[in-house]
Amino acid sequence: MRRAAPAVALFLAARSAGAVALAFWSWRTGRDPLGLLGNSWDSRWYTSIAAHGYGLTVLRPSGHTDSDLAFFPAYPALVRGVSWLLPVTGGGAGLLVSWAAMVVAAFGVHSVGERLGGRRTAAVLVLLWALLPHSVVLSMAYTEPLLAASGAWCLYALLSGRWLWAAAAAVAAGLTRPNGYAVAAAVCAAALLAVCRGRGTWKVWAAGLTAPLGWAGYVLWVGSRTGDLLGGYVRLQGRWGSQFDFGAGWVRLMGSIAGKPLPYQVSLLIVAAAVVLFVLLLLGRDRPPLPVLVYTGALLLVAVGGDGFFGAKPRFLLPAFPLLLPAARSLAKARPGTAVAVLTALTGLSLVYGTYLLTDVRMAP
Repeated sequence: MRRAAPAVALFLAARSAGAVALAFWSWRTGRDPLGLLGNSWDSRWYTSIAAHGYGLTVLRPSGHTDSDLAFFPAYPALVRGVSWLLPVTGGGAGLLVSWAAMVVAAFGVHSVGERLGGRRTAAVLVLLWALLPHSVVLSMAYTEPLLAASGAWCLYALLSGRWLWAAAAAVAAGLTRPNGYAVAAAVCAAALLAVCRGRGTWKVWAAGLTAPLGWAGYVLWVGSRTGDLLGGYVRLQGRWGSQFDFGAGWVRLMGSIAGKPLPYQVSLLIVAAAVVLFVLLLLGRDRPPLPVLVYTGALLLVAVGGDGFFGAKPRFLLPAFPLLLPAARSLAKARPGTAVAVLTALTGLSLVYGTYLLTDVRMAP
């Protein structure tokens, strides 16, 4: 933890700069920056669940109904707990949970990066993660910081042989977001590999069998609530306009991308870059262990193969921080002037685009 402190301090400085930029422009345009961070888009669903439990449905103009059962319970439960402990409610409690998870995640990202590439690479990895175009979401009352924290510490536990800790983190991730299944997939893949190599201790078996229980448990619970045990959650997501179509939606979008808002175009570029980075991660000389590849690939699969919410795809990729490992290694070895120039450019892009998303676009980031 002590070795990671300077890198995490830089991470917090980058995110604080983003918050200052957002606050400045929000006040200039007559908006409340804390309201934007704590009460935008899906944040309202999470705070509603925290305050009232499940059961809310909203009728859309199209005639479809959106149900809050689409949102996993770990984050609302933490928000409710903070509201009970502290004199804050709603978005304020959500922000405290997200900010705490963001810091925990930054330490986890550094720990994984140091394990895979050394201290210098780890520091650059954390800073790159803070400067992604969509990194403003890490400061919002959203679930991505919590999933990133669970995923990072699960990978670290697997890399250091702490099987039961890895399983616990996977269960937490599975209760956080639909794509939290990626963390359980990493544990199961690592457990299967250990068994195939004749290292299947009781902890390995326990981790492999326990890891999927969070995600599967919630999906089955929703199925029981909707009367379709195995398909209820999938149908619920379909009503929200989210379904897996093996990338056909992206193909259709590319045909009309020139007429779409800027976030669609940026999302297309980021997802394409993520695919390239995953190929580099997979084929590079310093290829990471199987759990890291499975975790990252599973998150990328959702972004590439899922239909709908195209403007939000980069947000879904925020927990996939291992994609940044090739760039972090390169920058760690680059000349100081080159590294500073690249990081300065990324800082400007992150501050401007993050502020733009929350203040000028009426769509979920």
